[in-house]
Amino acid sequence: MSRARFSPLCDYLGVNLLDRKACYRAIETRDPRFDGRFFVGVTSVGVYCRPICPSRTPKYENCRFFHSAAAAQQAGFRPCLRCRPETAPEVASWRGTANSVSRALALIADGALDAGEAGVDALAERLGLSGRQLRRLFQQHLGASPIAVAQTRRVLFAKQLIQETRMPMAEVALASGFGSLRRFNETFRELFRRPPSALRRRTSTVADTGVTLRLRYRPPYDWPAMLDHLDARAIDAVEEVASGVYRRTVSHEGRLGTVEVGHQPARNRLAVTLRFPSVRALPAILTRVRRVFDVGADIETIDAHLSQDPFLAPLVALRPGLRAPGGWDGFELAVRAILGQQVTVRAARRLASRLVAVCGEALPRMDGLRPELSHAFPSPERVAAADLSALGMPAARRTALEALAEATIADPDLFHPLGTIDEAIARLRAIRGIGEWTAQYIALRALRETDAFPASDVGLLRGAARGASTRPTPADLLQRAEPWRPWRAYAAQHLWVADAERDQTVQEVLRG
Repeated sequence: MSRARFSPLCDYLGVNLLDRKACYRAIETRDPRFDGRFFVGVTSVGVYCRPICPSRTPKYENCRFFHSAAAAQQAGFRPCLRCRPETAPEVASWRGTANSVSRALALIADGALDAGEAGVDALAERLGLSGRQLRRLFQQHLGASPIAVAQTRRVLFAKQLIQETRMPMAEVALASGFGSLRRFNETFRELFRRPPSALRRRTSTVADTGVTLRLRYRPPYDWPAMLDHLDARAIDAVEEVASGVYRRTVSHEGRLGTVEVGHQPARNRLAVTLRFPSVRALPAILTRVRRVFDVGADIETIDAHLSQDPFLAPLVALRPGLRAPGGWDGFELAVRAILGQQVTVRAARRLASRLVAVCGEALPRMDGLRPELSHAFPSPERVAAADLSALGMPAARRTALEALAEATIADPDLFHPLGTIDEAIARLRAIRGIGEWTAQYIALRALRETDAFPASDVGLLRGAARGASTRPTPADLLQRAEPWRPWRAYAAQHLWVADAERDQTVQEVLRG
């Protein structure tokens, strides 16, 4: 089936109305390219499905098409038990044109609407919008209200826990944010016409210790590049990359645990094993995993856009599916950025390891804990109280770390994606010791701003000099990067990888 036949839907991405005929052709052929881009409600049976559902294709007149699972559920459809909409890849096709919605979704994932409808106006205020405007944007881009989105996320996450783990129902209810087991049972009986326990699959499994869940992504996915990035920056006692798996310690609301992430390429998904003493933390930890591994990237759209540039096209062709890795935690990423000012990645890693040795928190003994993972990255409070002179770095950088810790304690929303990217950069630059490069880097990795671009970065300038006799200036690079908007963060990742590969080639030649 040629891509041209689906051009109406391909052109749709981000437009208010779905092309019914194009959507129907997609579900007729079960085209995986559209998985996560829309959902189909089948009026004859009252369920909503993914475009790749293996069930018999419904009649055209029985189909209704929706921008999101929340829109389908709000319209009265229940999730299909065969194609499992909760496992569809999260694809924000409208990113770059609806940044307010993207930022709102990030905050909702962090629990911003746990208080219900009363929280919508507060969420809108954090984004610099009115409640009415935020509701309108959600309706336009997702076809559902913010509350409907939050409620659907809660139900689908609970359904995933039921079907992929052996967690007791009371823990599933708690982990997915239901206020009580009674409310949890009522919701599932109302939606699925059966108790939650009836949805449990006989083949569901759990790790020897911990809970294992799967996160789907839209292929391609350059897993080796992601692991190389994480491995090069892995902090001693906090992280490790071994046998194709990433592991790290986790701190959340004063409790400690670990997370392990592996790749299952045949099924286009990541396997995430969580070992944590509080099930309430599971959604927050999975949100961090999604952020670090850039699971929700609409990578085909991004690669196609960047490939229009003759300079980037060969790089994209060489590394299709290259993601822009995120930061595990905003404060941690900002600390790494400060430690990395004017030094190599290897030197910054050594400094971060020293910082953990000085003020990191030791993990308690737990089943399945690897000896390599012994400490959690220090909190802002620990950094603020520590004697940083033992790090052996310039006083200006120590002062910047102290100022960052104080600013993070004073403003819990410092690393949340609020306002525009320019406002975020200005907020970060107001912190003593954080300049334009550091602010742009934090925006790219921690705030997940897809258009952040630290143009003065030496690695970017070297990567952009490929095939030229001299490096461009930061101003030249900014001008060249204009056509790469709104995906300059991904262009930056391609340039960084190209520079790292060039450096590796040079080292091999020198050793040879």
